[in-house]
Amino acid sequence: MTDAVKRLLVGRALRSTQLHEQLLPKRIALPVFASDPLSSVAYAPLEILVALSVGGVAAYLFSPWIAVAIVVLMFTVVASYRQTVHAYPSGGGDYEVAMTNLGPNAGLTVASALLVDYVLTVAVSVSSGVDNIGSAIPFVAEHKVAIAIVMVVLLTLMNLRGIRESGGFFAIPTYAFVIGVLGMIAWGLLQIGVLGETLRAPSAGFEVIPENEGELAGLALAFMLLRAFSNGCAALTGVEAISNGVPAFRKPKSRNAATTLLMMGLIAVSMFVGVVTLALASGVKAAEVPSKNLLINGQPAGPGYTNEPILPQVASAVFGHDTIGFVYISAITALILFLAANTAFNGFPVLGSILAQDRFLPRQLHTRGDRLAFSNGIILLAAFACLLIFAFNANPSALVHLYIVGVFVSFTLSQIGMVIHWTRLLRTETEPAARRRMQRSRMINGFGAILTGLVLIVVLITKFMLGAWIVVLAMPVLFVIMRSIRTHYDHITQELALPADAEDGEQTLPARNHAIVLISKIHKPTLRAIAYARATRPSTLEAVTVGVDNRESQALLEEWERLGLPVPLKILDSPYREITRPILEYVKALRRRSPRDVVTVYIPEYVVGHWWEHVLHNQSALRLKGRLLFMPGVMVTSVPWQLHSSLRLKGRPEPFAPGAVRRPWEEPRRDEHIGTNS
Repeated sequence: MTDAVKRLLVGRALRSTQLHEQLLPKRIALPVFASDPLSSVAYAPLEILVALSVGGVAAYLFSPWIAVAIVVLMFTVVASYRQTVHAYPSGGGDYEVAMTNLGPNAGLTVASALLVDYVLTVAVSVSSGVDNIGSAIPFVAEHKVAIAIVMVVLLTLMNLRGIRESGGFFAIPTYAFVIGVLGMIAWGLLQIGVLGETLRAPSAGFEVIPENEGELAGLALAFMLLRAFSNGCAALTGVEAISNGVPAFRKPKSRNAATTLLMMGLIAVSMFVGVVTLALASGVKAAEVPSKNLLINGQPAGPGYTNEPILPQVASAVFGHDTIGFVYISAITALILFLAANTAFNGFPVLGSILAQDRFLPRQLHTRGDRLAFSNGIILLAAFACLLIFAFNANPSALVHLYIVGVFVSFTLSQIGMVIHWTRLLRTETEPAARRRMQRSRMINGFGAILTGLVLIVVLITKFMLGAWIVVLAMPVLFVIMRSIRTHYDHITQELALPADAEDGEQTLPARNHAIVLISKIHKPTLRAIAYARATRPSTLEAVTVGVDNRESQALLEEWERLGLPVPLKILDSPYREITRPILEYVKALRRRSPRDVVTVYIPEYVVGHWWEHVLHNQSALRLKGRLLFMPGVMVTSVPWQLHSSLRLKGRPEPFAPGAVRRPWEEPRRDEHIGTNS
C-alpha cells in the first residue's frame, strides 16, 4: 500500500543511467531557474513605493531613478554570473568560487547565506501567493498558514518527481505570466503614448500621509532613498540559482546556462521597468502603514487594511476592473508567486549535495532519490520553510525584511573570488586574445563586486532592525554547524584510517573468542541460536540465563539436562529481578579477566509482521544490544526466528524513504579547493 501511494505521488523509480534524460533544454530551464527573479515584479515595485511613501506622494518622483539603479545592478549581476558559469561549470556556483579563491571560511559564509536565503525564498514566495489570493477569497485569508503549508507540500511532491517533470509542469504558468505581463505593459504604453488615454489605478484617488511633516532632507532623505533601493533589490533574488544548476542543463552546459541567464535578465528588466512606469502613470498609491497613512475618501483606511498588490492594480488600470485581462493577470500572478519557490527547490538541494560531498553537511544530502532528484535536500528545505511560515504567520511583509541579505553576501564574495580567479589566470596566460577576454571578465566582476558590496551595506543598514538581524544571526550559527560536521567527519576518518606502517592484509586477531548465547527458555529460537553459535567454532561456548525466580531457574536447568544439550548452562543470580544489569556485569567480568579476548553475545530474536508485535516482543533484546554495543571487545549477533506473521511481508518490495540507504554514484566533483582539509 505504501509503495503504491509513493509511486502514485512521486512516480516510478528511474535508473542511474537515465540521468541524461532529466537534463533541461533552455526553454524548460528558464522557468525552472528563473521563476523567482521573474515573479519579483509582483512585489518589488510596490516595495519601492512603500518605502518612498514615508516622504509622501511627492517622493514617488524618485522611483524612476531607483528603478534605473536596480536595472544597472541587474545587468551587472547577470554579466558577472555569465563569467561564473563559464569558469565554474560544475554547479558549485558562489560556494565553489568563494571556496576556491577565498578559502574555506568565505566558502562556508557564502553557503550559509545561500541556504538561509533559499529557505526564505520558499517562505516569502508562498506567503505572498497566499496573500494575493486572500485579498479576493476571505477563506484563504482566515486560514493562510495552513494553506501556505499545503502549498509547500504540493511543491515538494512536484519536485520529488524529478527536475524534468517538475520543469515541464512549471513552464506553462511561468510563460503565461511573462506573456501576460509583457502584453499588459505593451497595451498600457500604447494607450498612454499613442491613444492618449489616461490610466487610473483603483488606489489613484487615495491620499498618502507622510510619516514626517514637511519635506525630508539630508540624512533622512538619503536613508529613505537607500531603503527604497534595498526594497527594490528583491528583484535580484534567485539570479544565482542558474550558476548552481549548470549540471542540470543539456550540453553545451555552460553556454546554455549563460544564454538562459541573459534571457532571464532581459525579460526581468523589461517587466520591472514596464510595471514601475505603468504604476506611476496610473497613480498607484501605497503606504508602509496603510491603515493610518492611506486616506480613502478623506478617512484613514482603518485596521486590517493592506496595500493592494501592484499587478492587479495596474491590470485594472490597463484593462478595466473585472475584465478578462484583469482576472487573468490576478490569477496568474498568484500562481507564479507560488511557483517562484521552485527556484529554491532547485538551488538548495544541489548546494546541499555539494556541501555534503565536501563533508560540511550530512552525507544523506548527497544522494539522489527514486526520481534522480536530491530528495533529502528537497524535504529538508520544505520542512524549514514550513517552520518559518508558521513562526511568521505566513506574513510576507514580516518575512521580506529577512530577504536578500544572504543573496548579496553571496553576490559580493563570489564576485571578489572571480576577480582573484582572473588575476591568477592572467599571471600565466600569454596569448593576447585570451588575456583581453580575461581582463574584460575581471573588469565586469570587479565592478560587480563593488556594486553588490555597496548594496549589501545599504541592505544591512536599512533592514537590520526590521528583521534582517535574524539572518545575520542565523548565518554564523549555520557556519559553526557546518564546521562542526566537517570536524566530526575528519576525526572519524582519522580514527578509522589504517596506520601508515600497516602491511597489506595485516589484521589484529584476538587471542580467544568467548561465545555466550542468551536464553530465557528452551524453544526453537534457543536451539537455533545454540546451533549457529556452535557452527562458528568459538574458543568457549556457554548458554547464559538470568535467574529471577528460583523455581523457574531449577525447572530450566532440569529441562536442559534432560535434553542433553552439549553446551553448559550458567544461571546468573538477580535478587532485584533485573535482566540487563547481571548480563552486562558478567560480560564485563569476562573482558577484565582476558582483555585480549573477544566476547561474542548471540541473542535470539523474533521476526514479526505487524507493527504492534514489536511492542510485545524483543524489548529486552533491544535494551541489551543498545548497552553491549558501547562495550569494546564485545560482538553482538542477532539470530532471527521468523514467526508466521512475518510471512505476510515475504516478497514485498522494501519501502524506501526518499534518498535513504542509497549511495552517490556520480563522478566525484573536483574539490581541490578544500586544500589541506580534504
